[in-house]
Amino acid sequence: MIKIVFMDVDGTLLSEKDRSLSPSTEDSIRKLVHRGIEVVLVTGRPYNLCRDFRKLGIDTMISANGALIKCGEEVIHKSVLSARMVKEFSEFAELNGSSISYFTESFEMNGLCTRDVRVTDALRDTLGLMEYPLSISSLDQEVYCICLYADQAEAEKFHSRFPALKFVRFHPYVSNVLEENEVSKSIAAGKVLAHLNISKEEAMAFGDGENDIDLLEYVGLGITMGNGGERVKQSADYVTLRASEDGITHALRKFKIIE
Repeated sequence: MIKIVFMDVDGTLLSEKDRSLSPSTEDSIRKLVHRGIEVVLVTGRPYNLCRDFRKLGIDTMISANGALIKCGEEVIHKSVLSARMVKEFSEFAELNGSSISYFTESFEMNGLCTRDVRVTDALRDTLGLMEYPLSISSLDQEVYCICLYADQAEAEKFHSRFPALKFVRFHPYVSNVLEENEVSKSIAAGKVLAHLNISKEEAMAFGDGENDIDLLEYVGLGITMGNGGERVKQSADYVTLRASEDGITHALRKFKIIE
């Protein structure tokens, strides 16, 4: 019996075409909540770009690919980057004229490459942002995740300068930058399940990106959207319709989670 459903946001909950939420998908989420099934957002987005989904009855949110988990206003897990790493990485990015973003409670950037179409396209592709965000006001606040905007060749100088850091590419022009502490959607899902005393066999998950693969393989029932890539589809128990074709509703009905 499914007691909890984890949902990626961009390209899963929201249409891969225009980042819209369809009436059918919205209705399905409300039905899940009404039935007492926990709905959890699990996304690469920063926390402040998730809050609007509370109006659907979603209270638990895994943001920054698992670096920050909040249930209501309660923080049940956070992975904070060291202040020294944030400072040194920021200085190196400034020296090289590279754009980076900071996932704090909000979402800010270092103010470089504001007119670089590769950066603005990546912000639209990954977060649905149509405008360049504000520059970070202070590096003293907690930073849960840093993203580097650079292709593979451009990123090599960062790899050489920071050999102890882990660079996880999830877009042709964006990489997550991590320290030793492991961050992933499946690890975060495990923490939510432990918090709610639910087994992974009672969990269902939807995703479309390569950063969803570990989550889809972890839960009892993993669903890939029709717009997902081939590696993502191979990791799932079932491939549903595209997000723009109400793939979430289709799968929930197929597995009789809702009517």
